[in-house]
Amino acid sequence: MNSRFQRPGQRRGFVLLEAMLAVAIFAIAVLALGRCLTKGLNAERLVAEDARACRILENRATEIEAGEVPATGARLQMNEVNGGLVLTQTLREAHKKDEKGQEMANLYVVTLEAAWTSDGARQARSLNLYVVAQHL
Repeated sequence: MNSRFQRPGQRRGFVLLEAMLAVAIFAIAVLALGRCLTKGLNAERLVAEDARACRILENRATEIEAGEVPATGARLQMNEVNGGLVLTQTLREAHKKDEKGQEMANLYVVTLEAAWTSDGARQARSLNLYVVAQHL
């Protein structure tokens, strides 16, 4: 509309409405950005927890391979540094056959499982390791 046909207070009301709309759009954008940031930090924390569990499993497997730790079953609760992570180690016969079709003697499977709770959900990673009876 042409400004000479508007009443004097009408233009100011329109500017106020534009400003309120701009502030509302900006507030929605800031809230969405904050939510994205929170989700990104949670995802990074989950990746760090997963990497920590993988390192613990790999370290335990290395200890078993080196003969420093027996391959027999065990359950370890790691409270202090690892935030409630439980490492479970089980041993069972492998029942694998060689190239002649004969069952291999003294071959076992060690299953390592790291389990923890994150955001109320159970998380777990596992690793299987073949060992010969001399390492038991």
